[in-house]
Amino acid sequence: MNENEHEAEQKTPAGLPSIAGAQHVAPEKTEEAAEKKETPKEEKEELGTKLFALRTTANREDQVMDFLISNIKKKKMPVYAVIRPHGMRGYIFVEALDRQSAEQAAFNVPYARGILPKEINYSEIEHMLEQVKREVDIRKNDIVEIISGPFKRENAKITRIDKTKEEVVVELLGAAVPIPITVKMDAVKVIRRESEAAPAEKSEEDLL
Repeated sequence: MNENEHEAEQKTPAGLPSIAGAQHVAPEKTEEAAEKKETPKEEKEELGTKLFALRTTANREDQVMDFLISNIKKKKMPVYAVIRPHGMRGYIFVEALDRQSAEQAAFNVPYARGILPKEINYSEIEHMLEQVKREVDIRKNDIVEIISGPFKRENAKITRIDKTKEEVVVELLGAAVPIPITVKMDAVKVIRRESEAAPAEKSEEDLL
């Protein structure tokens, strides 16, 4: 790590964004950290993931990402994202629980030349990231699982879809009284489609 640390201290080229503190917060990790160590309330609220820049050999960014992701999965490290901004050479970004986790993930990775000393604010690289709009196949009456938010892991039924706002209205299946809840499309996952059984039933009736 001595060589990596020495190289990480070199002056950052002009193509790299200026460095600042990360602001993204991961509530689940905050609770885990709070259980292990008693901290003041104010300090707990500041705990979260951090973003670091990893220097790489130019034109080897994709290979470093592949090695890095393999290393993270194999050792189950608290690293949550590996980002390669479009058009940037010689650097990729690592979102991790802390600096030590990012350094361990990059340790002995071919063509990785060390984590830079300070954290990066996500807003400083956001303009370099390409947002990809993903088509989600969700239909009325679909049975879905809510995968984020206060109703996470609850099953619900789609009652209305608003594609303009990318929102759906659902009713929780376990609720005694059906209450409409509006959530984002990417906050649900289709687990059963009631309409799939309908054509089969009709075809049997037609045969009779």
